Amino acid sequence: MVYQSEYAFSTKGYGDMHDLTDQVSSIVNNSNVQTGIAHVFAVGSTAGICSIEFEPGLRKDLPQILSKLIPPSRSYGHEQTWQDGNGHSHLQASILGPDIIIPVRSNRLVLGTWQQVVHVELDVRDRNRSIVVTVSGE
Repeated sequence: MVYQSEYAFSTKGYGDMHDLTDQVSSIVNNSNVQTGIAHVFAVGSTAGICSIEFEPGLRKDLPQILSKLIPPSRSYGHEQTWQDGNGHSHLQASILGPDIIIPVRSNRLVLGTWQQVVHVELDVRDRNRSIVVTVSGE
């Protein structure tokens, strides 16, 4: 069985993080899949999905470390082509990745106590975003 649903939300620009665990859990529950996987995909080339403890320190640390690894700069080829200020956003998103796969057992996500499903906004401006969740299994 395969079940798919989409969830939309708005972000406030670079570094804005959203805990999507409840929304993804609800989609899994609605799928009626007992054993399988949930694939969570961020629609957009300047956003990422990860699993991290959604707490204030890490919500500050993750965007900061990404900015240290790939800092904002006008020297990126993307900037030279588009001059839109988000070349680093595309590169950071490619490092973080657009998706995550989570096991499903007994119609529930298999996550650790401090493990949440998180969307990370990496673009420099507010965005309307969505995730697509595909649940596969029996």
